[in-house]
Amino acid sequence: MNMFLHASCVAIGSKAVLLCGASGAGKSDLALRLIDGGAQLVSDDQTMLRCEGGVLFASPPPSIEGMIEIRHIGLVKMPFVSSVPVALMIELAGDDALLERLPEPDCVFLLDHSVQRLRLSAFAASTPAKIRAAVAYMLT
Repeated sequence: MNMFLHASCVAIGSKAVLLCGASGAGKSDLALRLIDGGAQLVSDDQTMLRCEGGVLFASPPPSIEGMIEIRHIGLVKMPFVSSVPVALMIELAGDDALLERLPEPDCVFLLDHSVQRLRLSAFAASTPAKIRAAVAYMLT
């Protein structure tokens, strides 16, 4: 079973991080900042999810693989990862959203797989570091 998700996706090590939000929420911008810090592009704006051997994988749709929109520059071709297990979903909150300082653990079900979910501001300077910390220390 497959599904498409309106999300950008990067790989941090061997773990996929889904970046979800409305159009203009900062998915591509945050993906670019994570890539600049060592992550690898999986997909921009649309991500294909599939189950294989009981594991949820993220992949780019073939029509946009290796492409990322860099606002004010254009569409850019870059190296990408074609398939990586999903570990975390980031729900991008607007700048005026009230985010809990110490949120309760939260998850979402995608193709019947539980995926940990965090709500973060897309444009906060610390957001890429928070995501790297979550992958390194919360998902072990």
